[in-house]
Amino acid sequence: MEEKIEILPVLLLEEESAHVAELKGLARRLNLEFGWHYLLDLTWILSQLETIANMRIMDAGAGVGLMQWYLAQHGAQVISVDRDSRAHLPARFRQMFQVEGLRDEDLSPLTQIPPRNQQDLTRYLKSAGKRIKAEGLNILSSKSSSKAQGKVLLYNQDLKQLVDVPDNSLDAVVAVSSLEHNSPDDLKLVVGELMRVLKPGSPLLATLGAAKHEDWFHVPSKGWCYSEGSLRRAFDFSSEVPSNYAEYDPLMTELTNCKSLRENLASFYFHSGENGMPWGVWEPQYQPVGVCKTKRYD
Repeated sequence: MEEKIEILPVLLLEEESAHVAELKGLARRLNLEFGWHYLLDLTWILSQLETIANMRIMDAGAGVGLMQWYLAQHGAQVISVDRDSRAHLPARFRQMFQVEGLRDEDLSPLTQIPPRNQQDLTRYLKSAGKRIKAEGLNILSSKSSSKAQGKVLLYNQDLKQLVDVPDNSLDAVVAVSSLEHNSPDDLKLVVGELMRVLKPGSPLLATLGAAKHEDWFHVPSKGWCYSEGSLRRAFDFSSEVPSNYAEYDPLMTELTNCKSLRENLASFYFHSGENGMPWGVWEPQYQPVGVCKTKRYD
């Protein structure tokens, strides 16, 4: 797989229309919404993956995002890593997918999920027995034939310390707009750890925020935007690895004018200024960039 740094062109959404349609359909079934550029990120990563079925793939910084579920639906064995706990993963994910914890503490039994508010608590106490049986035991004992053929292993851990994942054990690592939440100094450490767990010849596919000149921190989304030089240093790339950063301005214009992304902003953007598109005003301050790095053979 060719190593590269590629600011993501919006034309990809047309070229990979089958991926786009499938991602949207799965998001609807799981009641998930996309970050403003995530559909582009997801599509780029999937366009780079040569094989998914029966592969061991890490989704680094996964949260409860769509990528891990897409990969499992296509037969991958997914190690889903995030520094925030998903021990109380909602039932809808467990019903559609085979989900386990890498360690006991990574996934609680469904019957131990705490109510979210007083109304839920009252309802929970009034119908605890029936509710536990309906939402818990039946789901956990459902036939695997009704679920995706892959599996998702939740691992609640910092990406710099993947102590439970052996060296040279994974066929791919993907990271959807997650690595930029590490400082410039930490990014290099995270990349090193992700490369450690990859098999030789296997790819790391990551999307991050791109900065035209100097690195800067986008406060609302709490993520760094990286210059080409910083990405080369963090991913240990030589000057021979191709990049399209020279096309930053025209690609930014195309992104700003992208109707399909602008008209499908998730509802959560309109409720807060603490996000990547504050208060739902379409005004991209940065653009996504994809990085492909392959682990070398010794």
